[in-house]
Amino acid sequence: MSDTEKFGLAILLIALIGTVAVLSNRFSERARIPAPAIFLVCAAIASDLWPRLGTVSIPTIEKIVTVALAVILFDGGMHIGRRRFRAAAGATIWIGVAGTLVTGAAVALLAHYGLGIDWRLALLLGTALSPTDPAVVFSVLGRREIAGRTGTLLEGESGTNDPVGIALLVAVLGATGGGASAIGDVTVTFVEQMVVGAAIGVAGGMILLVFMRRVPLPSEGLYALRVLFGALAVYGLATIAHGSGFLAVLVAGIVLGDERAPYKREIERFHSSLASLAEIVAFTMLGLTISLRGLDDGGAWWIGLVLAAALAFVIRPLFVGLLLWPVRLRRAERIFVLWTGLKGAVPILLGLFILQAGLPGARRAYEIIFVVVAFSVIVQGGLVPALARRLRIPLRVVEPEPWSLGVRFQEEPEGLHRYQVRAGSAADGMSVDDLPCGEDVWISFVIRDGRLMPVRGDTLLRAGDEVLVLATEGPELEAVFTRRREGPPTG
Repeated sequence: MSDTEKFGLAILLIALIGTVAVLSNRFSERARIPAPAIFLVCAAIASDLWPRLGTVSIPTIEKIVTVALAVILFDGGMHIGRRRFRAAAGATIWIGVAGTLVTGAAVALLAHYGLGIDWRLALLLGTALSPTDPAVVFSVLGRREIAGRTGTLLEGESGTNDPVGIALLVAVLGATGGGASAIGDVTVTFVEQMVVGAAIGVAGGMILLVFMRRVPLPSEGLYALRVLFGALAVYGLATIAHGSGFLAVLVAGIVLGDERAPYKREIERFHSSLASLAEIVAFTMLGLTISLRGLDDGGAWWIGLVLAAALAFVIRPLFVGLLLWPVRLRRAERIFVLWTGLKGAVPILLGLFILQAGLPGARRAYEIIFVVVAFSVIVQGGLVPALARRLRIPLRVVEPEPWSLGVRFQEEPEGLHRYQVRAGSAADGMSVDDLPCGEDVWISFVIRDGRLMPVRGDTLLRAGDEVLVLATEGPELEAVFTRRREGPPTG
């Protein structure tokens, strides 16, 4: 076979694998197996069957997964946005930071006193296993999306504890000495990572927003690429400045999330698709680093299963449950949040950091982390849909909308706004004529269940409707569609 034919075969195989990856979510939704678990386990099996697949160097995989995670966090930040984040900011930061520290400490104590693992390695294991990954939850829910405060809290917790866990592990790996000196080094490094990362994230997001609004480009397709490179620049700058690059891109995404900018919807779609691809790439690359045959050598199987069971049934329900106690949630929502603290790509990436440090027992620790993640995404993740039904967690079905009706403007239109009618708002159940919006407000479009509705004075709006409004924006106008009313509708 000639070199050209070999290259063509490689392209064919990559294209077929990519097609399978795109279709994986349909299979995942039906089989109730998270798509990340499929790629993680299949890649591990493939590396055992064809050892050449496992020859990619650990530093290379670490860099690929790092970039993929930065893309995922930036998209997650844009999906949350400032409004959703502000609604649950206190609970999100509290659970994301305190929950990470408490989980890491509990796992470290169990690993040392219960399983006989060296103190430093136990502490690194606890830190690596503390972050969560809501993408695993969303992959098994398919087109159903967790509504309300519960969904925001799950996304926000993971978005926060991923950078916290990474920064904490970097601090622990870089600590020298012992006792109070080591604790001081870890604290200083951790605080520096958080403060610098958050500051650069806010500043970078605001600068990128100005750049998006004021610097035109010759082609529509370049706008999404510019935002991507801008997000990666924020990550790089924060890392160089000894801050958390992952926290920086998350914060930058939150800053941009609700803001208007040219081609914003196209930018969001591009980054959503790219984040899905990045997740598949991350889990596939991480799967190639493990040998399933070697998991029995150091007892990684049984140690990993003990830690995974402890995390799922004891540590998170007990310790994170105590932290979650002040947060206003229904009992069913509280149980759901505690169960869905699933592990994902970040713990394995942190395991790679431990492996790269060359510490005694690092390979065994990495294998333990792999077993915990595999248990979490397959067993815990697989039970999420059934638990959501059992607890009657509010889910909304996000139906695909393959057809669009758009109008392009050279300049940003003045007074053109798009709102979604919230359940219990003033607009919910009220006719267009009776809306308390004043005479200078014109509702031009109403989209219901993916269909365009004719707008007349007697058209009744209902929760979930998307309305296109031409008016001067103000807090009173937005409140009509998005804020819960105090009493019954007047119309």
